[in-house]
Amino acid sequence: MPPPGPYGHHPAYYAAPKPGVIPLRPLSVSDLLEGAVAAVRAHWRTALGVSLSVSVVVQAISTAVNGAFFAHTANPYSLTTAGRYVDPGEALRSLRRLTAQAAVTSIVGMLGQVLAIALLTMVVSRSVLGRPVTFAETWRDARPQLGRLLGLLLVVVVVPALGLGIGIVPGAIVADTGSVGAGIALVMLGGAIASAVVCWLAVSLSLSAPTLMLEKQGVRAALTRSFRLVRGSWWRIFGIGLLSGLLVFLLTALLQVPFTTIALSAGPVGSWPNLVVTAVGAVIGTTLALPFTAGMTTLLYIDQRIRREGLDIELARAAGIQGYGATR
Repeated sequence: MPPPGPYGHHPAYYAAPKPGVIPLRPLSVSDLLEGAVAAVRAHWRTALGVSLSVSVVVQAISTAVNGAFFAHTANPYSLTTAGRYVDPGEALRSLRRLTAQAAVTSIVGMLGQVLAIALLTMVVSRSVLGRPVTFAETWRDARPQLGRLLGLLLVVVVVPALGLGIGIVPGAIVADTGSVGAGIALVMLGGAIASAVVCWLAVSLSLSAPTLMLEKQGVRAALTRSFRLVRGSWWRIFGIGLLSGLLVFLLTALLQVPFTTIALSAGPVGSWPNLVVTAVGAVIGTTLALPFTAGMTTLLYIDQRIRREGLDIELARAAGIQGYGATR
């Protein structure tokens, strides 16, 4: 008998079928990483096509908005412009334009993320069964859930933002009323507590998007389902998410370094040459990062269901593998 592995002497661990990019058993960290990469490699035309299309549109709109902003704001990050002090009215107008710019680019980025997550989740789920998938099939399966997914992402973004606000506002009020030292201390304490709560919420809700897409759930049901799937595995999912985020950050940073260098030599910050070169680097980085991120999240969702609900048996039957359930 082989020595106990991370899942004991479970026979399915040692002889698990692998119809697609992952073995049908509880997944290790290496299984998740290899599966996410394999899903992109197996369906690279569809996966990279989806992420490239979304990234190009998002960056084109963001670059146009940023260009318009810089064209009307000589130096938005300084209180001086062309050697003179900016009057309060000009500073206020600059702040309003900066706020509008950030709002537009954030909304565009969120909409792009909604579409990419929806499509890429379907691509990864097909790759688990080793089935081919086209862009048309992916769009047909994902389209009915896009509205709900947008609502879900709004909840996932707004709730943590409110949590941070609740933690910081009391200290800000105290500081504004005259007790600056006590206010700063309260802001730091409230911010630390709120950050911990937001981190817990983010991990607890991290499986809600694949739940909504693959189980055709509503927003509330997907959020509740994510809490249940994460319960008891919070630290594991947190660690895997942290590793995944670090890998994505390093990948995109390495890819964008040459473009950042070229952008600085192409023109000053905010000029059209600078913005265009920066956008090209962002498109390349996002195109490669999105499929991997979506793959890790989807495979984590599948792994949790295998561990808790025996989803591997259902997947084996769906892949046409006979007799697998008898060994469990």
